[in-house]
Amino acid sequence: MDTPQFYRKRIIPEECVPLKDDIILEMNEDFIITKWNTLRPKKNMHHGFSCYFPKEGYKISKFLREDDSLLYWYCDIIKTDYDEETNTYVFTDLLADVIMYPDGFVKVVDIDEIAFALKKGKIPVEDIITLLTSLDKLLKIVYSEDFERYKHMINAYALNQ
Repeated sequence: MDTPQFYRKRIIPEECVPLKDDIILEMNEDFIITKWNTLRPKKNMHHGFSCYFPKEGYKISKFLREDDSLLYWYCDIIKTDYDEETNTYVFTDLLADVIMYPDGFVKVVDIDEIAFALKKGKIPVEDIITLLTSLDKLLKIVYSEDFERYKHMINAYALNQ
């Protein structure tokens, strides 16, 4: 089978961007690990690795500076749609994100965007239920020792690149 096509869909701002330069390092029924360079170059963020968990509803990314030092871990709440006919994945960013800094500080961001999207009719209630369920699951992992397992898994792929 051909390499699948990946798209990142955002609700705010509305966009659907092909992730044509992302490199798939491993893909199985439970997760997809990719290596990427930033789509829009930023002062500190240069490249990174992402691990999608489509069944769980989140993506965990390791954001790195140009010198390979850790900027932070960034977790997106996502909804995954797969079109078997075109072998295409669309990962919709469901707005809420969790950022974990190297010093251990954890921040949940973009909650205000959920309210805005709901008020403007940009997100269905079903997706809000999905995002809240996935966010709860992710936060339980982040605030436990389980997150170390995810870090270790992603770091193992990063070391081999």
